[in-house]
Amino acid sequence: MPAVSDRDATSAPAPSFETLLYLVEGGVARITINRPDRRNALSPDVVRELGAAFAAADADPAARVIVLTGAGDKAFSAGGDLGSGADGEEGFVGRHERGRRFAALFTTMAGLGTPIVARVNGHALAGGFGLMLGCDLTIAHDEVLVGTPEIDVGLFPMMIMATMARNVPRKRVLEMALLGEKVPAREAAAWGVFNRVVARADLDAAVDEVVGKLLAKSPAVLRLGRRAFYAMADMPFAAALEHLNAMLTVNTTAEDAMEGIVAFLSKRPPAWKGK
Repeated sequence: MPAVSDRDATSAPAPSFETLLYLVEGGVARITINRPDRRNALSPDVVRELGAAFAAADADPAARVIVLTGAGDKAFSAGGDLGSGADGEEGFVGRHERGRRFAALFTTMAGLGTPIVARVNGHALAGGFGLMLGCDLTIAHDEVLVGTPEIDVGLFPMMIMATMARNVPRKRVLEMALLGEKVPAREAAAWGVFNRVVARADLDAAVDEVVGKLLAKSPAVLRLGRRAFYAMADMPFAAALEHLNAMLTVNTTAEDAMEGIVAFLSKRPPAWKGK
């Protein structure tokens, strides 16, 4: 694997969380929703701590890739915690603010420079499906089901339609939202929902393979490119091209770009500096 000097620094002190497991090791920040007894449901505390964990990983020079998963083997996340209280808030305003914090989590994820890989170890439903779609790469085993079944309890998948509409074909979004049916991972992969679907026993190997490939790239260029992608995604076409042209100019002046070209011409692995 090509060397990286600057971003091989010692990891920052690990933050402490009540609902998550957080570990930075070997260039990877592993974030695990640790509520297997609740199928890793997204309580207000989980949503708040996920935002903090993503921000901490993105700021840590030792974390070059983020892997998000759920504890146990039943669910990546079953979505909103319908059995949780309002976290000290009551009434219409409190419920509205909880939704705003969930929306802020998606904004946080899109604004990172560090790529996020979803290790989908179990069913990803409702808000958990939206959370999975907010990741850059998604890898699941073939027993996973995805879907938005909340219509069956009188709720519509309002918040996650923003991530669904950006990752799932339009008619499929409407089918999932209106019917609430759960879709097998391999079928969803044919829609582009998953990057890879493997046998359950091969899930960790598949995740490690993708993570290893990301770690072999220039961390500086990955950060620049990821931010450019999410910035241009919702721009009008002409504005997107103008923005990407500016980012290309920045990219070509990066030390890692120069190193990559020299290494290619010299037929040797690049020695990334992270600059």
